[in-house]
Amino acid sequence: MLAPSPGLAEIRALRLVLARWLVNTPVVRCPALEAVTAAPVHAKLEFLQRTSTFKPRGALAVMLELDDRQRAAGVVAVSAGNHAIATAYAASELGISAKVVMPDSSSPARVERCRHYGAEILTAADAHQAFALAERIVREEGRYLVHPFEGPRTSLGTATLGMEICEQVGQFDAVIVPIGGGGLCSGIATAVKLMRPGVQVYGVEPVGADTMHRSFAKGSPQAIDKVNTIADSLGAPFALPYSYALCRAHTDRLVRVSDGELRNAMRFLFHEVKLAVEAACAASTAALLGPLLETVRGRPVVIVMCGSNIDWAMYERHAELETG
Repeated sequence: MLAPSPGLAEIRALRLVLARWLVNTPVVRCPALEAVTAAPVHAKLEFLQRTSTFKPRGALAVMLELDDRQRAAGVVAVSAGNHAIATAYAASELGISAKVVMPDSSSPARVERCRHYGAEILTAADAHQAFALAERIVREEGRYLVHPFEGPRTSLGTATLGMEICEQVGQFDAVIVPIGGGGLCSGIATAVKLMRPGVQVYGVEPVGADTMHRSFAKGSPQAIDKVNTIADSLGAPFALPYSYALCRAHTDRLVRVSDGELRNAMRFLFHEVKLAVEAACAASTAALLGPLLETVRGRPVVIVMCGSNIDWAMYERHAELETG
């Protein structure tokens, strides 16, 4: 039986605790996007959070609940970068040893940020093998797996972001949330539906990592054989029961965006909004300008800009490629 979904009192209490380590990231109006949608567009700039992503919300929420034995054994995480960095940060703040398993293709800049926070880095050929290695470390070393998207504490952590949005934005009809494994969307959607039941929650996935789409279609968590998207931060190879169940209960619609649409959104944000962000961070903008444009036209909307750990060399490579 799945754990219950977060309640408002729990979300509010955790938010107070997390204030020691995190900041309330700003919400800004985006006139360039409003010119396209003919309505207010509010961007939640979560890439200004500690470690440049939303991920410390869940990582800290999980690690703060560890008992003395678990803290002594340490933690392990699997991530292409953002969750690894957040886990390393949270571990360093709480005095816990951390190992992070990253795919070989991970950005060197992200690897270096993990090292900066004192984590030990291990690599694997791909996401599937990275999870297998992390599970072996759990068995052999007794470390606690800080999952990148699954579990009640992770969703409770991301629900604090949904609560912030509802408190910061006066009136809005919809919120657009990027989906990797569903940890971000599960928390935001839960908080938004508790505080603003009439608001529509739209989730956006890359075409090459559409595990939540497949899960919704089948009625249960599904996996994909291979992740194939430039939005590596959204490249979850499978969905899992808890985050899936919350997304299914509280998300009104899912859409997909292609790599070309992601690059177009990155270009738009750079030229029109003066923001240089990674592909995952541009996913909500890509959905707003693409598959959701007619749905939200004329309606006030919030886009969640989930994080951005991108180095200049990678940004240049994206800028040089055709959008398609």
